Amino acid sequence: MYFNYYGIIMGLVMLVATGIGHIIVIKGEYHFGMKLWPVFLIIGILSSVASIILKNLLISGILGIIGVTFLWAILELFKQKERVQKGWFPRKK
Repeated sequence: MYFNYYGIIMGLVMLVATGIGHIIVIKGEYHFGMKLWPVFLIIGILSSVASIILKNLLISGILGIIGVTFLWAILELFKQKERVQKGWFPRKK
């Protein structure tokens, strides 16, 4: 009997990537401010391109999830700046 674990693995990777991405956005904005978004862009593009090039489905999927997570983190970084301005998160002094 054959079992395909890719879906479960991808789901777990997405869960972990989202959780880590959330923490990176909050801590990154606090410590580095908006200067961090180009780093997110580079990581997101490189990961996404690598996911297209690789033939291994599992690694390609993981890199695709990481790439999209970092690209989405750019938007969240700008939203985090607004949340800090509203007083919902601490501002670095």
